[in-house]
Amino acid sequence: MPTAALDSAVRGLLRWLHDAAWPAWLEHGVDRARGGFFEALDLRTHACVAPYRRLRVVARQITVFSEAHRAGIAGAEQAVRLGLAFLDRHAAQAEGGFAWRYDLDHRPIDLTRDLYDHAFVLLALSSATAVLGADALRARAHDLLGWLDRAFPHAQGGYLESLPPALPRRQNPHMHLLEAVLAAYEAFGDAPFRACAESLLGLFAGRLVDAETGALPEYFDESWRPERRDGVFVVEPGHHCEWVWLLHRSAALGLQAPDAISSRLMAFVDRHGIHPAHGGVVDLLGSDGAVLDAGARLWPQTERLRAEFLRADASEQKQLQAVRALAAYLRPDGLWHERRGADGVLSGEPAPASSLYHLSGAITTVARLAPR
Repeated sequence: MPTAALDSAVRGLLRWLHDAAWPAWLEHGVDRARGGFFEALDLRTHACVAPYRRLRVVARQITVFSEAHRAGIAGAEQAVRLGLAFLDRHAAQAEGGFAWRYDLDHRPIDLTRDLYDHAFVLLALSSATAVLGADALRARAHDLLGWLDRAFPHAQGGYLESLPPALPRRQNPHMHLLEAVLAAYEAFGDAPFRACAESLLGLFAGRLVDAETGALPEYFDESWRPERRDGVFVVEPGHHCEWVWLLHRSAALGLQAPDAISSRLMAFVDRHGIHPAHGGVVDLLGSDGAVLDAGARLWPQTERLRAEFLRADASEQKQLQAVRALAAYLRPDGLWHERRGADGVLSGEPAPASSLYHLSGAITTVARLAPR
């Protein structure tokens, strides 16, 4: 049984999500007049001044409000349907895929096809089965994965970053595509999603993780060689934590997931990635363990929270530290401070809608995992 302190802390996060965050973003973050979602909310006025919309925010908000609908939050179903209508009416392009960015009247202003963003569209379609059911969305999910397999394959394994192609290659879009196909396999139960997940897990274990350091490089050349400066590559410890969750989820769905790699990823975070003053996860490290950016954005704190409850050597002390580190960013009105500076001071910039996906995923996962 957990201590009263841990139980209370986890319940506090879930209460904040249910009673403050989801209602606030349904009230202020949905552009019902135009049929879209706002990019960010000002911490003082709850208004948005961004003159554009991004595909990833539309897709992430569909995912978020699908989870809110599962929890019985009023208005969430309508927000999911609004987001899906945006994808159908404005984002989908006749030649395939979805445009990257739009003006506030939904006209595409950048037609780049981005792998990262398309992964989130697949995740959104899978998540929205909570509202529409699997039969209504299965064909669209298959069509999207099929298009990615035709349009984005890379000769050296994995997928192109975008159309038109760009460098460097990154692990991050592949990580989120794994997240999406796992969700699709869970939602639809169909073999192509499992096969893609197996391929991405093989790429991760065989090409992405550095065998010498146990760390995960962020940037690669065409042949999946890590980009290095003076022998050192860039590491985002928040992504280490995110992979721990994805490996755990893969195993839970019956796929082969390398537990030893998961343990090495978290050991690297333990040694190098925790800020000694506030206990949060820092943004950037070198593969030699040097801190390259001592700032601490919100999203790594959410992923570290989830990882602390899933790691093989989980401890209540680290779980409570992770809960408290994240809670320090949260505001009673359902918004949050997006980052800590290297000096530990919380920022006052608008809260980006994209971070609600991280908060919703981490808090709901931990609430299910935490023993009672």
